[in-house]
Amino acid sequence: MKIKHWLYKRILKFLIILNMKTNLSKLFFIIALAFCFSTGASMNAVKEMKEEIKLNPVDKSALDQLLDDYYEENLKIFPLTATSIGDNRYNDQWPNYISQEVMNGLKKFHAKYKERLEKINRESLSEKDKLNYDVIQWECEMGLEGLKFKDYLMPINQIFSQHLFVPQMADGSGSQPFQTVKDYDNWIKRLDEYLEWIDSAIANMKTGIKEGYVLPKVLAVKMIPQFDEITKGTVEEHQFYTPIKNFPKDFNEQDKDRLTAEYKKLIGERVIPAYKRMTEFLKNEYVPNCRETAGVSDIPMGKEYYSYCVKLNTTTELTPDEIYSIGEKEVARIAIEMEKIKEQVGFKGTLKEFLADVKTNKDLMPFKTREEVLARFEKINESIKPALSKLFTRAPKREMKIERMAPYYEATSQPFYMPGPFDGSRPGVFYVPIPDPEKYNIYADEVLFVHEGVPGHHYQGDWQMNDTNLPAIRQLVWYVGMGEGWALYAEALGKELGLYKDPYQYLGMLSFDMLRATRLVIDVGLHMKGWTREQAMDYMKAYTPIDDAMVESSIERYMGNPGQALGYKIGQLKILELRSKAEKELGAKFNIAQFHEQVLSAGSVPLRVLENKINHWIETEKNNL
Repeated sequence: MKIKHWLYKRILKFLIILNMKTNLSKLFFIIALAFCFSTGASMNAVKEMKEEIKLNPVDKSALDQLLDDYYEENLKIFPLTATSIGDNRYNDQWPNYISQEVMNGLKKFHAKYKERLEKINRESLSEKDKLNYDVIQWECEMGLEGLKFKDYLMPINQIFSQHLFVPQMADGSGSQPFQTVKDYDNWIKRLDEYLEWIDSAIANMKTGIKEGYVLPKVLAVKMIPQFDEITKGTVEEHQFYTPIKNFPKDFNEQDKDRLTAEYKKLIGERVIPAYKRMTEFLKNEYVPNCRETAGVSDIPMGKEYYSYCVKLNTTTELTPDEIYSIGEKEVARIAIEMEKIKEQVGFKGTLKEFLADVKTNKDLMPFKTREEVLARFEKINESIKPALSKLFTRAPKREMKIERMAPYYEATSQPFYMPGPFDGSRPGVFYVPIPDPEKYNIYADEVLFVHEGVPGHHYQGDWQMNDTNLPAIRQLVWYVGMGEGWALYAEALGKELGLYKDPYQYLGMLSFDMLRATRLVIDVGLHMKGWTREQAMDYMKAYTPIDDAMVESSIERYMGNPGQALGYKIGQLKILELRSKAEKELGAKFNIAQFHEQVLSAGSVPLRVLENKINHWIETEKNNL
């Protein structure tokens, strides 16, 4: 028999590379080559393959080393990330990312790995390693591009800012450990560096006032109580003093006395004064100089900066205008579906009135106890299990628990999923806020569960954290477009999971979808089209059943973090688009479980990288037809 020319070339290339990389025994190599010759190959083909390999060297080992080096150096540069994954080597460090010295270091870091990547022949890599290459390339390019802007002159805001999570680290409820004497000493050093960051923030914000880099006034005002709260009470009552009240039992008296004295001094002489300085600065100098406008386009290079934020958060090349147009079309589409539900349940009135009625409908508030609320989610979890095996090739390795959120912050928080640690010592948890079970509205329970839990964040997170085929850095990185895009895509799987049979539950899904669609319009409207805060709030109220307080906090979130809210819907639409393409091109051979395997096994990647992966899979499947 004769083997086609392209096939024996592939076989020869594989054998030569394998011999180069693994030192095959001479006998095995000769036998393998003899097989190729007997089926139509020639010595010319061997020479041709050797020349091709010489021109296109295999750089896998160089890439592996780069990935290892990048991961280790990344943890040094971002020690808070290291702490969050249980790597305690840098628990005493808090880099000042808004200082010129650290920003110069970041620039060198990204430039160095970009240069190392460019020395690797991407085309010689396997498809898996091409993904690794592309992820690091994205990280380097976006890191360098981001350093061109002066957002360091606006280093804090009311919702995404370092000062907001420091108290949880300080009291031991966050990722900072307080198990050993060294842990306590580490926090003293880390907190001292954080306090230096506060003074740098004040200095940068003063420069920002002079150069026109300031926040909207409505956001800046809300930061005042956030800082002021930390200045109140005695040292012994202070939140940062909590670890002193919770010494481990094995600490000796000498260590406890020393640490008590040092924590008292640090809190009384450094922490409280630093927070007072920021509070007074915000009140007397910053807020009076803040802008009345809502969008980031009003700062210098604002439109260019927003375009960068769009690219960073969507991981696509879509322009703000294109996203705005997509949003308008999605809002119109979903509104039509909502009108159908309104007619189905027999509601007389406008869509806006219908959505308002849903929020107060007592028939949708059937519970008396918190246990009933949690039991409902357990029931949803059980109901979808039969369908999961048809939609996925495997189940997560870790279980997921459903728990009530801590009472002290459930009144102001939304449901969320918390993944378990990398070591697998704890399961993932879906936290549900239930401040008043009798006012708990069930209309969106099913969509909420599939988004935050199964098969949304729990599946995507578990796949990524437990995939030993991914290098360490790929288990760590996370992109809004992919992570939240998958969770929104999971919402769209509801009917395939046997959910949304009740019209109000389907309305819940549509309401969630509408919220993310309105974000596309609102975010671009605020930051590129001169929308006011009030205009954005009115738009959201017209299309979603969200209460006024939530609307206000949502709009101010978009104002404070330009572009972040875009990744959700754009990611969902990209995954739906790729599924539609695969269904069309593969026809009867399309397997939904295999498609999901391809998406989830990618880990968290930029959407353009995911698209390349799925396109390659589609072509491979077509060639195997």
